Amino acid sequence: MNNKNQIDRITRRKFLQTGATFAASAMLTGFGASKIFGAANDSVDTTSKYVTLNNGIIMPILGFGTLYLTGSVGEKCVSDAISVGYRLIDTATIYNNEDAVGAGIKLSGIDRKELFVTSKVWVDDSGYEKTKVAFETSLEKLGLDYLDLYLIHRPRGDVKGSWKAMEELYKENKIRAIGVSNFEPNHLIELISDSEIRPAVNQIEAHAYFQQPVDYEYLNQSNVQMQAWSPFAQGRNGHFTDQTLAEIGKKHNKTNAQVSLRWHYQRGIVTIPRTSQKAHMIENLDIFDFEINESDMNTISKLDLNTTQFPEWE
Repeated sequence: MNNKNQIDRITRRKFLQTGATFAASAMLTGFGASKIFGAANDSVDTTSKYVTLNNGIIMPILGFGTLYLTGSVGEKCVSDAISVGYRLIDTATIYNNEDAVGAGIKLSGIDRKELFVTSKVWVDDSGYEKTKVAFETSLEKLGLDYLDLYLIHRPRGDVKGSWKAMEELYKENKIRAIGVSNFEPNHLIELISDSEIRPAVNQIEAHAYFQQPVDYEYLNQSNVQMQAWSPFAQGRNGHFTDQTLAEIGKKHNKTNAQVSLRWHYQRGIVTIPRTSQKAHMIENLDIFDFEINESDMNTISKLDLNTTQFPEWE
């Protein structure tokens, strides 16, 4: 990925919010909330910080992404994120940081049961046997006895073999929920048609400039939770200085990042923003004390460029 060393250097904030610590403390509460899967602006439960997956498992709607956060930096970032209130932690085999994430979890001192930890099997490990090995390797690196969510990272290789292995691991209570990432509707249709267990989550690129309305509607109708990676498009296309988002933010004394996260939230989409700055971690949690009105939700919808902002990942 280009520009990875510049991700947290982009000017994403013009100011920090004085009330940010409120959300951080609020996120420390245990799991338990109404289901808001696929919620639109006019029906969202503005008090809920969780979604209920199609197997009944409760999942935080706002989590912490760890791409590029490796080594001692990754360990500290994960520990910091947990300390300010994050309970959903997302990693993957290909990130090469599961050991750092595990170390950060241990350093935090939190009870494992309070966390929702996600990892993903990479393309090179696709297939029944390889997925079983990859899963156990991830558990060992993370220092955990089970995962809350395990995803097929991309729809490549022996997807059906990987899914069969994941179904078995799920039945053995080694994974609380299984799902996919970067799957288009046609990929999901094929997988669901030949599977015993329906995917609980599809983690895809989604942000103001690539809103994926077709995928959004399909996932809602199929009872598969949509999760957005890179909800800020990693600052691409001028996200953190976008005037449309800034004008909406001014109405609520919020930043572009907070407006974006709230926009996802009101659509029932789980997000996993990533930052190495503790102040930004706290700021990103401070989205539960305001609501974007229908007019402004529609204004944000017009920012959609209908194209990926990460062509190098295609």
